[in-house]
This record gives sequence, C-alpha cells and structure tokens, in this order.
Amino acid sequence: MRFLLVDHITDWQSESFIKGVKNIAMSEDYLEFHFPKTPVVPGVLLLEAMAQLAGWFEAKASDFKRWMLMNKITKGSFYGFALPGDQVEMEVRPLVAVGTKKRAYQGIAGIGGRKAVRAEFEGEVVELSQLEDIAEQKRFFEILTRQFRLE
Repeated sequence: MRFLLVDHITDWQSESFIKGVKNIAMSEDYLEFHFPKTPVVPGVLLLEAMAQLAGWFEAKASDFKRWMLMNKITKGSFYGFALPGDQVEMEVRPLVAVGTKKRAYQGIAGIGGRKAVRAEFEGEVVELSQLEDIAEQKRFFEILTRQFRLE
C-alpha cells in the first residue's frame, strides 16, 4: 500500500520553501486502527507527508530529475493531534546541504493556526526516473499545484 499524503501544493519558491496541505478524511485506512473508536492521524504519517513535500521540492528544483527519500529524523516534536476533518498545513525548507547525495530539511505542520509537528530530517537524493515515470510526475505536480488543464 502506498500513501500519497500531499493533497495540494499551495506555494513554492525555488531554493527557499514549499508549502502544501493534507486533508484528513474519516475514510483514511489507517484511522480504523489508530486508535479504534478514537481516530487520530499517526504523527509519523505527518512526518512522511512533510518528507513527500520535500520530495516535490527536490523534483521541481531539479526539473524532475531528482527525488528525496527520507532516511533520518534528526529532530522531531509533536504538539497535538490531527483528526478527521482537519486540514494540515505544511511548510518545508531546505537546510544546508549535507553533500551531493543527501539533503536536509526543516518542516512544520499546523492545524488551524496551531502547531502540530516540527521536525528536521535528512534523506538520500535519487534519480526520479528510478522511482517513477517523469512525465506522470510532472502531470501530477500540475494537478497538485492546480496548473493542469482538463483535456
């Protein structure tokens, strides 16, 4: 199973930041088990959403040649819960490069103006073509940024 945890990319600036949202629906599979009869989004999935946003940042910055795969969380703090019906607003900023094959990012996620998660994480930079079809990813980026045209 693959979770796509970025529903909309709302803003980005090359070399500076990327912002996006994750809308939490009661029908999300993981809510059935976390926790039974008290659905709460696992904090680690909010971290994964920020990592996916960082992947989109890397893809856009490299004209869809690269992607970032998170492999280390260097700092992480959880401040509250995300519940069904919430819209999680995320912002990810690159930190100083760790090398040519690694990147570091700082992310923050909030709900209705309150902080939910703050983290710093690192990841390996890989060729996007090894993971996905580049044309499909460009089209998906257009959909996420609302730049697509119905044909």
